[in-house]
Amino acid sequence: MFWEGLLKHNNWDISKGFVVAGKDTKDFLQDKLSLMGLTPKEYNDFIAYWLPYMQGNDYNLITFANEEYAQQVHLSIDPNPDSVLRVFMVYKPLTSKIDITPQQFTTFNRTGFSVVEWGGTEVNHS
Repeated sequence: MFWEGLLKHNNWDISKGFVVAGKDTKDFLQDKLSLMGLTPKEYNDFIAYWLPYMQGNDYNLITFANEEYAQQVHLSIDPNPDSVLRVFMVYKPLTSKIDITPQQFTTFNRTGFSVVEWGGTEVNHS
């Protein structure tokens, strides 16, 4: 399923995450998305969509606002899934590298009927 929309909320918490050179973004995304629990097909689809927007930037500040996103965008599926993974990347193009506190992840374990959703957004605020 594909959906696209506008979120009223675009003031994401980007105080933790990663600063990645544009040229290193593909390898970074592959590593982190795999760590979060996406399969190779899923993370390759994610990368195919987002990399063209990101690889030409000097740097990208990247955070995964999965919980914050889930609080803003409600998901209702019938029948109820046994496990749900919602990956929402927030990135901001940067012209220079900055220091940021690294974000920590837990790996998603698929059980039974599993639902995986991925998406993202670019922020331009300071």
